[in-house]
Amino acid sequence: MTIHRVAGHRGTGGLDGVVAAETALSHVDGENGILIIAGEAVADLAKTSSFEGVTARLWAAASETPITEAEVRAQLGKARERAFARLPQILAAAEGLSLVDGFRAGIAALQAEPGLSPKAAIMGAMPVIVGALARQAKGEAPVKPDATLSHAMDSLRMLHGRAIAPREAAALDAYFVTVSDHGMNASTFAARVVASTQADLFSAVTAAYCALTGPLHGGAPEPVLEMLNAIGSRERIKPWIDAALARGDRLMGFGHRIYRVRDPRADVLKTAIEKLAANHADLPFAADVEAYAREALKRKNPERALDTNVEFFTAILLDALAIPRAAFTPIFATARAAGWTAHAREQQLHGRLLRPQSHYVGPMP
Repeated sequence: MTIHRVAGHRGTGGLDGVVAAETALSHVDGENGILIIAGEAVADLAKTSSFEGVTARLWAAASETPITEAEVRAQLGKARERAFARLPQILAAAEGLSLVDGFRAGIAALQAEPGLSPKAAIMGAMPVIVGALARQAKGEAPVKPDATLSHAMDSLRMLHGRAIAPREAAALDAYFVTVSDHGMNASTFAARVVASTQADLFSAVTAAYCALTGPLHGGAPEPVLEMLNAIGSRERIKPWIDAALARGDRLMGFGHRIYRVRDPRADVLKTAIEKLAANHADLPFAADVEAYAREALKRKNPERALDTNVEFFTAILLDALAIPRAAFTPIFATARAAGWTAHAREQQLHGRLLRPQSHYVGPMP
């Protein structure tokens, strides 16, 4: 019996370098550390645009139909109100599940809303669901949304049940903008595969979120905080990192599948944290950890040192905003839904059924 094997079999693939779609939404240049979202470098976009503005750009690019920032803001506000009205049914679907799994069930329970686009219905529901689930875990009632507020400010308000300072809303808005889209990552690809069958956007986004929950995709921010807590103090930075690298441990928040240099989103979020200036965000300590970790990684891997990625400062920013760690992945999804909905719609309008080939490596009859 002959077994036919090919280069790249069983776990050595991953579709690296394979172009699966043409898109007008985002471009990732890993060699040079560049991220372009809807025609703008991410650092410039974070300075000049709100999350609603970025969403408008992504939706317009996907469908080639203009939409304004004000129109997106109004649609998302209306969608948050609609989702809150359906919250009893949504929470029933999430009963007995963890926050991460309950959020998945909540998304799967969404449906079309009269007078709302599916994109808006999905994105508007997400902060309502995560806020209600987080508060329910503490025995607190959900907070009714305020359609007049920005998506970022209302997301925090529904989580915390209090008025949100402008600097807090600005920090979360910068995070939402920064992670709104990122090329053909695993969750976005999942959304496009489902959308390519002409399934609806609710199915495509549910699939995208399922992909996001995997630890190789969306699960790194919380371990960053665990690492910082384990280090504890400045005098422990060097011995702790040296010992971790000697054991062959991975330093959380460093290295990226695509970026060969510093993740361009890291500095955007670092700037947002500096502007937030939260009392419990010890940025100088985190900066010292980052600096020594980069130095130690360069010594260990002079050929290709691992640099800071987006998760390092994501963890610090979300923690400074007092977002529960269990809600980190759903909050990421709340931002990335702008990209997911745009990619799914672009695939539906301009793509074809995604049906790649595989190489059979089993026995022949």
